[in-house]
Amino acid sequence: MRTLAFDGRMGASGDMLLGALLAAGADRGALSTVEDALDVRYDVETVDKNGIAATSVRVLIDHENDGRQPETDERDGGSDDRGAEPDAEPGHKYHFSHGHEHDHSHSHTHADHDHSPADHDHSPADHDHSPADHDHSHTHSDSHAHGHDGSDATPAEGHGPHRTYAEVVEIVESMELPEAVESDAKAIFRRLGEAESTVHDTDLDATHFHEVGADDAIADVVGVVLLLDDLDVERVVTTPLATGGDTQSMAHGEYPVPAPAVVEIATEADWSLKGGPVDAELLTPTAAAILAHVAEGVETLPTLNVDAAGYGAGGYDFPDRPNVLRALVGDGGNRLDREEITVLETNLDDATPEILGSLQSTLREAGARDVSVLPATMKKSRPGHLVKVVVKPEDAERVAHRLAVETGTLGVREHGAGHRWVAARGFQTAELDIDGERYEIAVKVATDADGEVYDHSAEYDDAVAVAEATDLPVREVVRRAEEAVRDAE
Repeated sequence: MRTLAFDGRMGASGDMLLGALLAAGADRGALSTVEDALDVRYDVETVDKNGIAATSVRVLIDHENDGRQPETDERDGGSDDRGAEPDAEPGHKYHFSHGHEHDHSHSHTHADHDHSPADHDHSPADHDHSPADHDHSHTHSDSHAHGHDGSDATPAEGHGPHRTYAEVVEIVESMELPEAVESDAKAIFRRLGEAESTVHDTDLDATHFHEVGADDAIADVVGVVLLLDDLDVERVVTTPLATGGDTQSMAHGEYPVPAPAVVEIATEADWSLKGGPVDAELLTPTAAAILAHVAEGVETLPTLNVDAAGYGAGGYDFPDRPNVLRALVGDGGNRLDREEITVLETNLDDATPEILGSLQSTLREAGARDVSVLPATMKKSRPGHLVKVVVKPEDAERVAHRLAVETGTLGVREHGAGHRWVAARGFQTAELDIDGERYEIAVKVATDADGEVYDHSAEYDDAVAVAEATDLPVREVVRRAEEAVRDAE
């Protein structure tokens, strides 16, 4: 299976995704559809990031081509130049108003900042956080810049019209994109809109896009989907995505990284978040939404026969690590995914059956991946139990503490198992027609890394509920549900 794997240890932004995909072999010409439709252009060059040659991408309005002059930000009566470097570009590229006169926009940087976080002055005075006009802009874009080729250009971020969600969808539909590309782009924008509407407790249709409706954000989202289509990969995966750390100045004061929209998007994503490794914002909502739609989560980079690799440049420069997003493209063999684990265990000779039975739920709530309780013979031939718990290494201490609290054990052993091989798991819904009534049962589908299905397993609780409602045996309900999903494949 041809696979694209992102290494998320330095997070991601829209520009970094564009750069990584181009560097990994996607055709630059695939972006011409966006340039023609939006009258923007992608400015691409190779830059040095701590010794790594990485591809930097900016979306620019070219005034030599369109005859326009840089727009001013009418919200504060002038250009949006707040002393940013010429290629500075915010990473949090979309903001919303919610049926009020207030501008709740805020931007956090992970795009083209060629300086360290220490160079940022996030004081409220510099970011127009005056309660009098409620302009909560935190934009670091320069109002005018030059392309890498020296041409007269303006960074598209922060310029151009702000649109509603419906208007963005209309623009995407008018771009004459391939059907799959259009569908993916619209789904990503819906994720963005739903995340912000949830954070601000508004209805999606009543939420007006600000920056996400500008040309820059549309160019990022549609551009990434076009490049993915050009690479023609069958599977996209990402390792845990670094969010960075510390706080960022936002509309209502200092707020911890990651941004609320990133957290909301992550709740619906298959991959996981990871704090650090630096105090800066590393994962933007735009990139989070793209990856939530296209990528599966893996703990480590999969085994690949690598055909191509590339690095997308982030904006920050850090003294001890390259700020890049790595992309690998290659073929994977028929195998399961590798997951790093460790094993906890303890011996119990005085735990009641009720306590032992509850460990399945209480330890899973604490982060356990699997819990087993085995009969054992203790000292003086007393009957007892051996509890074995599979956990991710980073969850081991928390789960061990919960195991001790729940059982009263005086010690928990840890065995560094290293890793286990696991199937990719997903759910499909089986619809059963029984005596004219329709019932739904979730069925877990296990696949290897090539997407080959090798097992179906109906969810027991669902099957029990249907069995009680229909007077059928549970095993018959399970059989019918699994057969329905197999027949639909």
